[in-house]
Amino acid sequence: MTLKNRIAHWKKEPFDQDTIEAVEKLEKNSALCEDAFYKEVSFGTGGMRGIMGVGTNRINKYTLGKATQGLSNHLKKRFSNQIKVVIAYDCRHNSKEFASDVAQVLSANGITAYLFSELCPTPLLSYAVRHLGAQAGIVLTASHNPPEYNGYKVYNEFGGQIVPPQDQAIIDEIGSLDYDAILWKGENTPIQILDHEIDKAYLKEIAAKSISSIEAKKNTSIVFTALHGTSIRSIPSLLKDAGFEKVTSVEEQAKPNGDFPTVQSPNPEEEEAFEYALKKAKEIDADIIIGTDPDADRLGIGVKNLINEWTLLNGNQLMVVLTRFVLEQQPKEKLNKNSFIGTTVVSTPMMPLLASYFGVNCKMGITGFKWIGKMIHDSPKETFLCGGEESYGFLFGNEVRDKDAVSAALLACDLHAHLTSKGSTLYAYLVDTYKKLGCYSENQISITKKGKEGAAEIEQTIRELRQNPPVKIAGVNVLYSEDYNSLNRRHTSGKTEEINLPKTNMLRFVLEDKSEIAIRPSGTEPKIKYYFSVNDKLDNSIDFSSLTNKLEKKSQKLANAMIH
Repeated sequence: MTLKNRIAHWKKEPFDQDTIEAVEKLEKNSALCEDAFYKEVSFGTGGMRGIMGVGTNRINKYTLGKATQGLSNHLKKRFSNQIKVVIAYDCRHNSKEFASDVAQVLSANGITAYLFSELCPTPLLSYAVRHLGAQAGIVLTASHNPPEYNGYKVYNEFGGQIVPPQDQAIIDEIGSLDYDAILWKGENTPIQILDHEIDKAYLKEIAAKSISSIEAKKNTSIVFTALHGTSIRSIPSLLKDAGFEKVTSVEEQAKPNGDFPTVQSPNPEEEEAFEYALKKAKEIDADIIIGTDPDADRLGIGVKNLINEWTLLNGNQLMVVLTRFVLEQQPKEKLNKNSFIGTTVVSTPMMPLLASYFGVNCKMGITGFKWIGKMIHDSPKETFLCGGEESYGFLFGNEVRDKDAVSAALLACDLHAHLTSKGSTLYAYLVDTYKKLGCYSENQISITKKGKEGAAEIEQTIRELRQNPPVKIAGVNVLYSEDYNSLNRRHTSGKTEEINLPKTNMLRFVLEDKSEIAIRPSGTEPKIKYYFSVNDKLDNSIDFSSLTNKLEKKSQKLANAMIH
């Protein structure tokens, strides 16, 4: 269908009068109108995320309705009867209304929709799917994206994000539909509203895993920021129920608000997002800062460094200290190759090193926490201990099958309290880990390329690197390059190997000095992402600062060579 035909189609039934008028208004700005209609909003391998508004390339009642109709058709082919789907939503504009629209389509298709009565963290949705024995879950969220975004993420019956072949089957169903195929009225199976009983069960299971002493908890002062998101409903009460009495919420960021008025981006990966939390921590002389993104699946923390200055750990550092702590707390009989941790190819190489150090297995997946969820499901005879990815996602325990900032927040506070009771600090623990395994420094650079032209630029950059992979980067020889689209590893010697992972649009280069570089387009934002990992040996804690500076310069040199 041409751009002109798409626009014309949206100016008549089945679209309502408000939508038709909005399209007519949008037509007055040809550039914005083209961007809203030049393609269908992509339902990727986990769902959709995009700017809200009218149009085929926007998140709205009709694009979500079409996705839900496709999902309904898929579920009715897979499951004969009594299909249940859980629906959750976050604090974003229109999330509650979109959740109601989605529930209406499911109901019209004869599917029982369980709709949360209030906004809630994404990991609670994963928990609820398993708790209720549902066949799928849907959460309306755009995670940490800017305010104009919203999204639609689909979970399978195991509580994890959808993976092959189910994702493609759903994509095919959606692609076969037109908007007039959406059922808004039909069998009208009653919609079930979920109260707080599931919240309580979820938090109770997490609180039961808290392991630091009562005395250590009482003496730990925590500053918490929800960044205007859903975690205000769970983390403060969880910490107090677990025994942490000194929990101070950042009031300016406590109220859920889809405008995210105090931050440029509600993302714990951004230092600016912790400005208010850092100010409060200094004011009350707190011990640790914790903060989550709006749907509470990503966690960031701040601690005092070796010279007693506040610093924010990045996602790789947080994953390393939490993983080491989890492994140290395991009984010896669990530290064997039948137990495993999970991570992704763009995350720190320290994860497999930690696994080797403690004698457990490390399973590797491509980018996206859903692959760690799949590892757990695919390994029923093995013991999952924990898993993490560089983008501030971590999972500890078996309650959910996705990254969970709620349980990770408690684990981080437990770790701090435990170390303090032993006369140490969390930052010293990180440095000690570097001394044991090598000092690794990771950096991620994202470059925004908006619109149709931006998407073409990103595609061209990836294509050029794929067709002409470098043999040297910043003067260092490339040991081998990996193309995850063809699943091929090519050594500079000419030797080739197959990569035993699912396909994805990503390239990776490993250099002779063990530096690593990965490049991929973002699956949720109009960005191209570069990942850099460099390392060196750390013999003494007093050398840590100078070594860190050296590694940062090395990483920047690689970035300068790769990004033009």
